[in-house]
Amino acid sequence: MAVTTRLTWLQEKRLQHHFGGKQFSLLYKASVHEFSSENLLEKCCNQGPTITVIYSENYVTGAYLLDSLQEEREVPVILFALQETEISEYKTGSHRLETLFYDMYRDAFGYRVDIKKPPAGFWMDLGNKRVAMSSKVSEELGLPQPCTTSFQECEVFRCKDLLDERKEEGVIVLKRTLLSAMSTYKPYKDMVHQIRILLLGPTGAGKSSFINSVKSIFRGHVTNQVLVGCDATGISKKYRTYPIKDVNDGQCLPFILCDSLGLSEKEGLCAEDIVSILKGHVPDRYQFNSMEPITSRHRNYIHSPSLQDRIHCVAFVFDATSVEQLSGEMVAKIKRIRREMIKYGVVHLALLTHVDSINLITVGDFPDIYSCVPVKLKLETVHRKLGFALSDILVRICLLNKQCPEVNYQVCKEEYKYVNLNTN
Repeated sequence: MAVTTRLTWLQEKRLQHHFGGKQFSLLYKASVHEFSSENLLEKCCNQGPTITVIYSENYVTGAYLLDSLQEEREVPVILFALQETEISEYKTGSHRLETLFYDMYRDAFGYRVDIKKPPAGFWMDLGNKRVAMSSKVSEELGLPQPCTTSFQECEVFRCKDLLDERKEEGVIVLKRTLLSAMSTYKPYKDMVHQIRILLLGPTGAGKSSFINSVKSIFRGHVTNQVLVGCDATGISKKYRTYPIKDVNDGQCLPFILCDSLGLSEKEGLCAEDIVSILKGHVPDRYQFNSMEPITSRHRNYIHSPSLQDRIHCVAFVFDATSVEQLSGEMVAKIKRIRREMIKYGVVHLALLTHVDSINLITVGDFPDIYSCVPVKLKLETVHRKLGFALSDILVRICLLNKQCPEVNYQVCKEEYKYVNLNTN
């Protein structure tokens, strides 16, 4: 049976984040491996940096060791206390093993000392399930007196950087596979040469930024061809179509991303213009007017659009950090637009942006982002509030903020879902 930690998901995330983004691997659990310093050291010595977590009745304390536990060697120690959502720490310097474990320590004459006088300001008596801290350490950590308390459990974790080399290599390989799949994708029965993917969503949700991310990946460097910003009325005022070129051969890829005016409660893109875009009547660079939708009298109106001019897939883009705050008017508007999509047989899905800005999300979460509790809660919100099936909600991590292979992979992964899963 697998040994599991007593830490909650939130506690573990806060500790990982506090100590620089670490991945925890459980090495020792006292209730399973016995309350013995000898057993603890047998399992935890020479394992690299470790974090010891001690569970008392009202709070969690512990020690983060910045180097491997080894006999006759001093190790830098950071003591900490986790109370509800706050972590306090105290850097106590470097210490030898025997100054951290009460049953191992003897004075110069070989005798035990008073447990209330830990030479490192902290030590554990595993056999008797006691932990002692000096008055100064207790004060620095914001813990109540007395300095010696009992505890119920003790766990030790190996701490590794979240960007594990093997994981990174696997992500890079998968990224290359996805890029190749998108480059060689062929629309159904070659009915069109390039499929058109329309991005819709509230003003400032990140539609233009997503286009920049996709273009950056295929160009091999960061590009800002599409203007982005924080204007309350949005930056995109025109209908724009963006072919994507592959830097390797200079050829256009088999999809086009289409940007438009943002949605808002009173102004923004109107329903009539959306229908015209779907049908292929709206030309590239058309200037939107929220009070006057395009008509057949417009000089560049496409009267007889081909299948290539039409929209083949729509992505509704939402800011993950504020999706809960969508107004009732906005929710109703999006639902009306979705009904139009269904009426015209246009496949559509939801895309959550700025997921990397959600509290406690770390770079190590990116390859398996859908398993993170905060992301799951966001998906449930979109499902409940807007009616999208959970399988039709994708997430996007900002390439421009996180320069690493995991991010490139995640953007590629979601773009591949657009192209391959929703247009056949």
